[in-house]
Amino acid sequence: MNPFQILLVEDDTDLREAISVTLRLGGVDHVAFECAEDALPAIDPEVEQMLVTDFRLPGMNGLQLLAQARDKHPQLPVVVMTAYADTQLAVQALKGGARDFLIKPFMPQQLLEVIARHNPSPKAAKTALDAEIIAADPAILAVKNRCERVAGTGATVLLTGESGVGKDVFAKQIHQLSGRSSKPYVAINCAAIPDNLLESTLFGYEKGAFTGATKAQPGKFEQANGGTLFLDEIGEMPLELQAKLLRVLQDQVVERLGSMRSINCDVRIVAATNQDLQQRVKDGKFREDLYFRLAVFPIRIPPLRERKGDILPLVASLLLRHAPNAQEFTLSEEAQTQLLAYPWPGNVRELENVVQRAVVLCADAQIDAIHLMSDDAQYYGAPVKPEPIRYEPRAEESGFLTDPGVMYGPPAPSYVRRMQESTEMLCDEEFKALFQGPPAPPVGHLQTAVKSNEHQLIMAAIQNTESRIEAARQLGISPRTLRYKLAKLKGGTELSSMALAR
Repeated sequence: MNPFQILLVEDDTDLREAISVTLRLGGVDHVAFECAEDALPAIDPEVEQMLVTDFRLPGMNGLQLLAQARDKHPQLPVVVMTAYADTQLAVQALKGGARDFLIKPFMPQQLLEVIARHNPSPKAAKTALDAEIIAADPAILAVKNRCERVAGTGATVLLTGESGVGKDVFAKQIHQLSGRSSKPYVAINCAAIPDNLLESTLFGYEKGAFTGATKAQPGKFEQANGGTLFLDEIGEMPLELQAKLLRVLQDQVVERLGSMRSINCDVRIVAATNQDLQQRVKDGKFREDLYFRLAVFPIRIPPLRERKGDILPLVASLLLRHAPNAQEFTLSEEAQTQLLAYPWPGNVRELENVVQRAVVLCADAQIDAIHLMSDDAQYYGAPVKPEPIRYEPRAEESGFLTDPGVMYGPPAPSYVRRMQESTEMLCDEEFKALFQGPPAPPVGHLQTAVKSNEHQLIMAAIQNTESRIEAARQLGISPRTLRYKLAKLKGGTELSSMALAR
């Protein structure tokens, strides 16, 4: 049988040579081509091959090559190389049958990882993670490598990381890459089950063990016998149950509630938590001996903000998953910038929610920044509104009637100018009384005088307009500020019933 062969198509001479060197050093048989037209005749359905091609090529492009290659060899694994700007094209490639894609620039190890992932040989299948995990950033590639190394062993694995980073996905992949892949994979969330039910759920129970136990029930350990048991949110397990779990892990036997009979269980444990278990040990909330029993092979899953290179590839994959009726979407440059700048406190889970929301909100095929972010984005620092304009009143404008802080949009004109423009609403006597009063009082009484003048202006505006909204507009302030000032006046000054009613 011919060895596994890579067909490399890249028109950039320097990059093509660099990739060829990487493949040679990795012991991967390959043939390099400058254009798609030269690569097509080399595709042989009788040979185990993989096509690795660039999108942008002279003559036939990568998508066209993909289509013709799949016609010639329907089972041919195809990997497409692209730049960030071509993320929408990656979606088209996946729809066209591509197995994976690489985002330029990429590390040599990334290429080897992708090749190993899709190598049809049994050896490669056990040493690579499934394509379900999108990995373009070196940080997550290192995690995948650790998962691959530990998968074939029987070691207990402790996955740590923030909520939403995908710990459950990695746990399942460890199982699938292990020698237990044909046996059951059982998952349980320790935080989702009440404390009084967790023990019976894990270890099972006999008939009559407690009220409502009408028949015997095997626990999760028995159900996972021969396979893998995933204990999610292990940090939430109550202390009294931790001791029993430790015994099961040490002896590989369980006892159902209401039974004295020991049941042998051959189970591989993968645990996960978003808490600092070492700190919980110090706080007396987690057993130290159980911690060391679980942390045989600890793996930290980095948050999405530490793996920026994964964001756009993940978006491309999620768009493919959630797009209705196979609709194709593109990302504007502003949307891409927004996605990369946002800190993603909810990690991959939040990103998926954002993509789903964008698909719903987008009226056409292009997703813009406005479709991406919710109110939470503003809280975490991503701009979702126009930048606020800080307004400092000019020398002729009094500041005590303007809103403090920031205002969106252009600043309101001064209330003085507004009132002068509205003289038709005031008689000459009222106007003179307001703006041509006696000389300024002494400095010690200046604040009182300013407040008095403010009160007069507010009353004049309210009495000569039809609503508070119009009065606020005349004064150059917001309706909310006007309501606030009226409340203060009501508390310290007699107001007319007309003013209070408006």
